[in-house]
Amino acid sequence: MENLKRLLNNRQPKLHNLRGYFISAVLVPIIEVDGEMQVLFEVRSSSLKRQPGEICFPGGMVESGELSRPQDTAVRETVEELGVLREQIELIGPLDYFISPVGALIYPYVGRIAGNAKIVPSPDEVQEVFLAPVKYFLSARPAQSSIDVGTRYAADFPFDRLPAYYKEGWRVLGTLPVYFYEYGNRLIWGATAGILHSFIDICRENMIISSQ
Repeated sequence: MENLKRLLNNRQPKLHNLRGYFISAVLVPIIEVDGEMQVLFEVRSSSLKRQPGEICFPGGMVESGELSRPQDTAVRETVEELGVLREQIELIGPLDYFISPVGALIYPYVGRIAGNAKIVPSPDEVQEVFLAPVKYFLSARPAQSSIDVGTRYAADFPFDRLPAYYKEGWRVLGTLPVYFYEYGNRLIWGATAGILHSFIDICRENMIISSQ
């Protein structure tokens, strides 16, 4: 028992079954324009297979060598997608982890882009970028809906060994909120809006930025 105790207390817990999850990291880029903090958003290229034309933050899949430092992924992807230099990004700090309704684990970070950085978006990934004042989101109230999260079992699932209710097929296990921010004619929603909502809540609760 003592050997087991030492073993468990000397190892670093990690997410079980990593292969079953999409793990990514994103950067919430902040740029100061005329003394005002602005959030930079990307519009995904229309040629992408996943979520073409939708609004997002720069980021991507965490590679195996970056699992202990997902912030490196967020910065690396920002450099690639926005065409800025690594030294033009100051990592400010982490936000709360985010788990999407499809089971993707996202590590969000806030970072400052230098005011003199020349942003040249990668056309393969980014259609365009735009800025929105942090102040705007502090006073904006997003529309809210929800999404059901459930399970569907594979055809070879051993139903004969389990209670009968597992044979009912699709089962809703819970409901998650989905936020929608309107900014001009743009709609920010999904994981991007969820991360933005978390960031704004942190700023608002701690009075980091005035909405006036």
